[in-house]
Parts: sequence; structure tokens; C-alpha cells
Amino acid sequence: MRSQAIRTTHPTVVTINGGVDCRDSDWNIVEIDEVLVEAEVARLQAEYDATQYQRDRQARYNAELPMGDQFDAILKGFNQLRFDGQDLPADLDEVIGIWLGIKSAIPKE
Repeated sequence: MRSQAIRTTHPTVVTINGGVDCRDSDWNIVEIDEVLVEAEVARLQAEYDATQYQRDRQARYNAELPMGDQFDAILKGFNQLRFDGQDLPADLDEVIGIWLGIKSAIPKE
């Protein structure tokens, strides 16, 4: 996070060695304003902490509701709309056709 804060507050920095030795593209040392860096680290940490729920949800989604199951449920819903006579966008209709083709080619045992 410190490296990101340095790059954000000091845009000429291209290389950071050990979190303290910062260089520009000509390999000149860039003097770092620690007050700016620490304020940016605090902002980034607050942003990271505020989005913890996203990481927690993603872990639960992956563990309890695999992406394939999500897509399958969504496509079943759209396919039902199609059966009910609702027009779907051509791209979605094509995706459903491919999906149904795969399901037909590889049926459940």
C-alpha cells in the first residue's frame, strides 16, 4: 500500500526500492514527502476497509454459489422468458442457443 501511495503522491517515481529509495525515469532520487505519503496510506487503508464486505461476499459467492451455477440459473430464467414469447436481444438469444446446445450434447446422467 505504501508503494501505491508513493506513486499516487509522487507521479514521477518509477522505481521504489525498499519503500524508501525512490527514483524517476532518469534514475534520479525523488525526495518523498512523508506527510503526503502517510495521508495517502491512511486514505487507501480507509478505502480498503470500507470495501471489506465486497471481499467477504466474493469469498462466500465462490464457496456457496459457483459462477457456473449462477450463469445456469440466469440462462434458465431468460430461456423461460423466451418460451413465454418475450423477444430477447439477438446476442442473448444466441448465447441461450449455444448453452442449450451444450446441455443437449452433454446431458445429465
